[in-house]
Amino acid sequence: MRAAMAAAEVGDDVYGEDPTVNLLERRSAEIFGREDALFIPTGTMGNQIAIRCHTQPGQEVIADGRAHILDWEMATTAVFSGCLIRAVPTDNGILTWKQIEQVIEQKSNFRAHTGLIEIENTHNLAGGRVSDLQVLEEIWTGAKKYNLRTHLDGARIFNASVALGVDVKTLTRGFDTVMFCLSKGLGAPVGSMLVGTEELIARARRFRKALGGGMRQVGILAAAGLMALEQGPRRLHEDHANARLLAQALANTPGVIIDLASVETNIVIFKLPAGHGAPELAARLKQRGVLISAFSADSIRLVTHLDVSRAACLDAAEALAEEIEATVEHPV
Repeated sequence: MRAAMAAAEVGDDVYGEDPTVNLLERRSAEIFGREDALFIPTGTMGNQIAIRCHTQPGQEVIADGRAHILDWEMATTAVFSGCLIRAVPTDNGILTWKQIEQVIEQKSNFRAHTGLIEIENTHNLAGGRVSDLQVLEEIWTGAKKYNLRTHLDGARIFNASVALGVDVKTLTRGFDTVMFCLSKGLGAPVGSMLVGTEELIARARRFRKALGGGMRQVGILAAAGLMALEQGPRRLHEDHANARLLAQALANTPGVIIDLASVETNIVIFKLPAGHGAPELAARLKQRGVLISAFSADSIRLVTHLDVSRAACLDAAEALAEEIEATVEHPV
């Protein structure tokens, strides 16, 4: 991948003259069955550009109560698009049409009207849970009935595709726009894509500039993105298997709270038995070369990827068990 980056043919992408970026955009649009695509630095930028394309200030965006656009994107939906997020609680991160329809507003003179429906697949904070095709088809059909646009935060949509055995074109066909990451599981060092109609992507290109995302000789990054796009999905099943290995090891660790059924892709989330101590556990494991995320006082997230072998996961599982046992015996 680094050799491909070094050898990449480049031009000025602000003027549409970088041939490697242009190839990446054409290939992304082709894989997803769309008219056009846009290369962007981050998934967050892609989500926020899509929201701006689909909404008007003063509207609401319906999303799951733990959606990335709500918890991890710095209130940019309010700042950049002038919209609020209508957060819908779910038990497992899977937002259904029945739940969505209950909060749609199009007539009131007192409440913000619904402007967009946003779905996250896989769902990060639900532990990488997957929305299947039947759930999505019901949402697409319902959204059309209300003449509402839909956007997919598909940062890890290829993980969902592999888990379900459904190609990404089919799995995303009903969304007006799809954002997916070339980083995350696919393995590029940086970059995401937004796909949609030619008209929408033309608008998205202007909003990318407004967010500071106009880039010059960025073909050096697009070259890595092309490799990630073409080769990355083939080995995602290995990440899923490694995540399952870690989850099963944690399930056998006394006191750990984990739902094995939730481990469908490459994310494992568990809670500590003491109800706290996650940041301290993360700090101790970092000293042992194991990097984990503590996103609350007692919650831990593990993510497997191409730089983590099965042997490394076995070592990590052993270190986790030892450090968690120490946490239980000597709580903070």
